[in-house]
Amino acid sequence: MADNRPIGIFDSGLGGLTVVKELIKQLPNEQILYFGDTKRVPYGTKSRETISLFAHQDAAFLLSMDVKMIVAACGTVSSVVEDLPQVLPVPYMGVVENAARAAVAATRNGRIGVLGTEATIASGAHKRAILSILPSATVFTRACSLFVPLVEAGWYRPEDPGVMRIARTYLDDLCKEGLDTLILGCTHYPLLSQVIEGIMGRQVTLINMGTSTAAAVAKRLKVTDSLCDGTKPGKQSLFVSDLTDSFCRTASVLLGQDAQSISVKQVEIDRL
Repeated sequence: MADNRPIGIFDSGLGGLTVVKELIKQLPNEQILYFGDTKRVPYGTKSRETISLFAHQDAAFLLSMDVKMIVAACGTVSSVVEDLPQVLPVPYMGVVENAARAAVAATRNGRIGVLGTEATIASGAHKRAILSILPSATVFTRACSLFVPLVEAGWYRPEDPGVMRIARTYLDDLCKEGLDTLILGCTHYPLLSQVIEGIMGRQVTLINMGTSTAAAVAKRLKVTDSLCDGTKPGKQSLFVSDLTDSFCRTASVLLGQDAQSISVKQVEIDRL
């Protein structure tokens, strides 16, 4: 039976729009409801307890909008908040497992890198997921604390001030490790793909968690017969906890829409 309710997606900020972008490609008829916690970004430098609190509040907001599925389009939440699948009344999906499977499928030499926030890297979630699929793999990790603030500020192009210098600080050592696959372990990071590829080289395959997660969402909805009936064109409803100009600008770039035409509503998430 078709299910016309929206897919709910949340992230610490605007990075989860990279997942929305891929979902639009793969499921163009689906309704999507997105929440970006721009008031409290970044999550990756906060304690596990705080990250868990924020994630549960974000999910509660989406549930109040009658979504049929919740996607944590946040590498930090997917890495450190373990109880969401058990407590939510709708299907839930994170981004870590999907990225790990994509990386294992892509690697040729078994040397895989992971970039993420401090909390994501400290959790070891990506490394565990990769080794559970490919025990012989060698996994290199790097916490990139400044990447999320850069993207949230709209600085993610090679020509933007200081971006290449900051990226080299994180990536130069990884260039010496002979890895052939690199997971962008935060959904903000695909916006930095040009920067990262320019340093790592084109021989390194970059794994976009948005692409792998969108494919997994599509598969789950098809298997459970929960796709919409396709009688209405797909629509994206965007909500944030703090309405910023950079969010609207980046949303317009990712979604291919004029910034003036994008409707974004502000939500007092910490009062829910």
